[in-house]
Amino acid sequence: MSSVYEFSAQSLDGDLVPLAKFKGDVLLIVNTASKCGFTPQYQALESLYQTRHAKGFSVLGFPCNQFGGQEPGAAEDIAAFCSLNYNVTFPMFGKIEVNGDAAHPLYQYLKKEQPGLLGSQAIKWNFTKFLVDRTGKVVARHAPTTSPDALTAEIDGLLAAPR
Repeated sequence: MSSVYEFSAQSLDGDLVPLAKFKGDVLLIVNTASKCGFTPQYQALESLYQTRHAKGFSVLGFPCNQFGGQEPGAAEDIAAFCSLNYNVTFPMFGKIEVNGDAAHPLYQYLKKEQPGLLGSQAIKWNFTKFLVDRTGKVVARHAPTTSPDALTAEIDGLLAAPR
């Protein structure tokens, strides 16, 4: 695989979404959870999406229950939580695994392209962030502790690149 555009994922509504739909956009791909200490990052992620979407930027949220059981709900519960608590309008996908043998192929690819600290491919916790340029290349990986707001300059730099 040579770009994130070669993958598909199920939306929270159950539809299969080819990531080629986002071709030409700068993407921030995040594994999310509704009951995590980092859950308030949804607000900053939505703000980034709202202020930059027209320029070709999308946040893609992938709920995951692999870290402390912090995303226990069904798709309908996740959708309601995100809408009611954070007014999330960016694309949210069905619950996936990001580590182990059952890890979603997209996450297998992301981790291979941008390993973590000391070359580890494992996702350590919820709200790990992968930044993807307009060509579908994974250009950065950011820890859960990195606020989405701290990525604005990096995102804006990628948005300045021609489509």
